[in-house]
Amino acid sequence: MAVVRISKGKFNTEHLVAAERLLAESERVLREPLTRLVGLLHYYVGIDRAKGYLANVSVWDSLEHAHQMDTLVAMLAQRPILEAAGVEFEVITNHETMWAITP
Repeated sequence: MAVVRISKGKFNTEHLVAAERLLAESERVLREPLTRLVGLLHYYVGIDRAKGYLANVSVWDSLEHAHQMDTLVAMLAQRPILEAAGVEFEVITNHETMWAITP
């Protein structure tokens, strides 16, 4: 079964415009390096504008491949940029799936 990796951060909704801008800018630097990783099945970046949360959710073919993100230089460089804008991150987790629905 696949592995779902979740990175979640919270920000003050007063900084919504900055959070949206930084997430949009991150695509330019992350898209190419992410597509080169072995085993990446899906990658999603989302934002909850009303509650002030953002999330990066990726789906991998194995736990080993999900852990490539731990050392991806382009990704590691993004965290301090977002933290400087007031985003507080939770611990990143890797979830081995137990069951799934894929209609």
